[in-house]
Amino acid sequence: MKRIVLVGGGSGGHFYPLIATAERLNDMKSQGESLELYYLGPETYNQESLIANNITFIKIPTGKQRKYFSFLNFLDLFKVFFGFIIAIGKLYKIYPDVVFSKGGYTSVPVVLAAWVLRIPIVIHESDTKPGSANKLGSKFARYIAVGFDDAAKYFPEKKVALTGIPLRKVFHTLVPKADAISKLGLPSTMPLLLVTGGSIGSQRINSLILESLDELLPNFVILHQTGEQNEESVRQTAARLLQDPELLSRYFVKGTLSGTEMHLAQSAATLIISRAGTGTIFEIAQKGKPAIVIPIPEDVSHDQRTNAYAFARSGAASVLEEANLTDGLLTAEITRIMTDPAVYETMSASARQFAGTDAAKTIAETLTGVTREHA
Repeated sequence: MKRIVLVGGGSGGHFYPLIATAERLNDMKSQGESLELYYLGPETYNQESLIANNITFIKIPTGKQRKYFSFLNFLDLFKVFFGFIIAIGKLYKIYPDVVFSKGGYTSVPVVLAAWVLRIPIVIHESDTKPGSANKLGSKFARYIAVGFDDAAKYFPEKKVALTGIPLRKVFHTLVPKADAISKLGLPSTMPLLLVTGGSIGSQRINSLILESLDELLPNFVILHQTGEQNEESVRQTAARLLQDPELLSRYFVKGTLSGTEMHLAQSAATLIISRAGTGTIFEIAQKGKPAIVIPIPEDVSHDQRTNAYAFARSGAASVLEEANLTDGLLTAEITRIMTDPAVYETMSASARQFAGTDAAKTIAETLTGVTREHA
């Protein structure tokens, strides 16, 4: 029985690529591979996903190193060391054949423990600029996968491969646009704008869309994912602001969208407006949908801006900076893309090219290859 440890978390951007890879590993199990999967971290993040993919959770405490001065940084060094000691014991007990790390502060104790125990390490970097955990992990890794070509320069050349971002299988499933619209219960009479700001990054986008409803709803149906805590306030504000109340029938507000719902929404959309998280970027690209990306400012997220411009350079997206954003600018950019078929088709084709191959499958095959080498 081969054992594979998955580590990385603290956010969905770290966790769900691990789940995507686990899905492909489970496919290999169904084809005869003897594999056991483990997820190590301070918390489960999404226990249902772990259970659904037959992943055993093992708790490993850790600390977080903040990018600003805080006394907590000093205290958390002891948490990291404590987690490192526990990780050595847990890894020694199960002795996996390979550790796959997505980075993030939760991965540090486990990666260090794996290095001490001479367990092979594979890491994946999602962003154009690697985080501190993956910079450290790269010193010990056998292989390094990157989502963006821009990230390769930060790592030893002989270890690096461009794979893209592992996406869960649902996002690779082809759903005809008409079927997706029907399953979501949306009107099919007008083009659909999908607006998604996540949770932390939703406030500014929510305000911008609300300010633009009078200009957009005469020409589009809008599905607006607002963040769970904002759903009711956005719905009430829209009803109050719209000059023509009948247009509300074209405006659909959802606090959150499940993975399946997001897949359907992306499949149904004509144009997508979103933040620039790497998972979202590659999900959009997988569908071949033109996008307007609005990166979270750098003082909040150090990576979204560079991710956004890397996506835009492919020709698949347009970038609007939050600091310069007005409702008129957003409406003008939507109009530019939607009224020029040549621009629209070029962006769509560029998105599909940017998506590349199935990164989760490639990484799963690499991990099983390492298990055979380790044997």
